[in-house]
Parts: sequence; structure tokens; C-alpha cells
Amino acid sequence: MPPTADKIEDTRVALYAALAATGRAPSIPALAGATGLTLADTRASLAALHASRDVALSPSALSAMRANVPDHDTDEAAVLMAHPFATVPLGFSVMGRDTLYWGGCAWDAFALPHLCAQQAPVLVATRCPGCQSPLAFEVGTEAPPAPQAVASAKGEVPVAHFLVPMSRVWDDVVHTCSHQSLFCNERCVDAWLASTGNEKGYVMGLDTLWHFARGWYAGRLERGYRRREPAEAKDYFRSVGLQGAFWGL
Repeated sequence: MPPTADKIEDTRVALYAALAATGRAPSIPALAGATGLTLADTRASLAALHASRDVALSPSALSAMRANVPDHDTDEAAVLMAHPFATVPLGFSVMGRDTLYWGGCAWDAFALPHLCAQQAPVLVATRCPGCQSPLAFEVGTEAPPAPQAVASAKGEVPVAHFLVPMSRVWDDVVHTCSHQSLFCNERCVDAWLASTGNEKGYVMGLDTLWHFARGWYAGRLERGYRRREPAEAKDYFRSVGLQGAFWGL
């Protein structure tokens, strides 16, 4: 029997609460203990959350959950992502006041201080895929990182590059998130594209990235959160200055 909507929401809220508090996903027994649900209902609820794109499970864990077998009950990597949280390193660390998070991508890393405001400002650290130089930015909730704080000694301004268009984001969400990156400058983007054979996606400045990330996950820690419908997502994209077919606009 499928889990009820209340059981699924209990599981989602408990999972997100644990991730916000600790930066780590609880095991299935721990999640069941937090909600009072059975292990079977917890597994089924996580599978339902994967189907609704509220979380991304590992393929092996998803198979085990659908079969209602306990193979991954103690595996914290069963949940790969619960945006904006990641449970495995995907290129971004986000250090809050007392909690360390993995950010799944540039978008999620910049979103974390807004969702976990008690941790703000956070230090977002990554490497430029083009030249492997380390990049680090203090990201708060009041305003985007100041231009003088992000420009290099040579006056170069970092940018974000998103490789996968929104229409294909869920084809392989781990691949998508792994390619929403921060670069030293647009020259590094072009060099990386040439070396990998990828076509250019969408480039934005850190000011746009901050505004984009600020409200995208608003309310996700609360009970009753609802993911945006496609039309609502497009309205949000327009409101933060994104343009073009890449965003479905």
C-alpha cells in the first residue's frame, strides 16, 4: 500500500530538518525514528519523494526502496541530493557559522544561506573548472557579494556557467548539478568548453546568481511546501533577469 501524503510530508520535513541542522542525511532508521513511521513507510516515502523530484536517491537505494528491502537502511548516501543540500561532494563546500554543508552546485551553494539564515553569512568554496584555481566567496542574505570582494587582483570578475538547459535538468540531475559551476572569468569558461567539447550554456554574473538563488527554495524547510509549476518557475526566472530559450523563456 502506498504511503499517505501525510507520511510522505513527514519524511520530507524530517529529512530537510536534519540536513539543515547537521549538513548530513539521516539513515533510514533515524528518519523513521524522527517521524514515528515504520521502516517500510519511510522507504516508500523516500521513493515517492524521488518520483516527485523533491529528493534524488542513488540508483541502488531507489531499487532497494521500491522492493522494500533494507539493503540501504543505514546508508547515508542513499539520498544524494535534497536541493539545495547534497550528501556527497559535488564541487562546493559551504561553511556556515557552525555547520559545514555540501552544495550541489553554484545555484544551491548560493541558496543555502537564504534557506539556513541562522548560518549566514557562509563561505562558499570551489575550484574553477577551467584552470583549477581556488575560488571562495562570502555569501550573505542582505546583498550579493560586493564586486571588490569577488574581483581578482587582475580585475577579473568570476562568473557562473550552467551547462544543461532547464528542459533537460532532470535527465541526469547529478550531471546537471555537477555542471553548474563558478569560473574565474568567461575566458576560463571558454577554455573549459574547448577542452571538454561541450557547447556553451548560460553565463551569469555573481550578482544575478545571488538574486536567482535567494528566493528559489523559500519555504522548503516548512510543512506544506510545494514545488513551483513550470509557469511559476518561468515567472521566477524572468523576475531575476534570466532570459532566453535556455530557461524555456
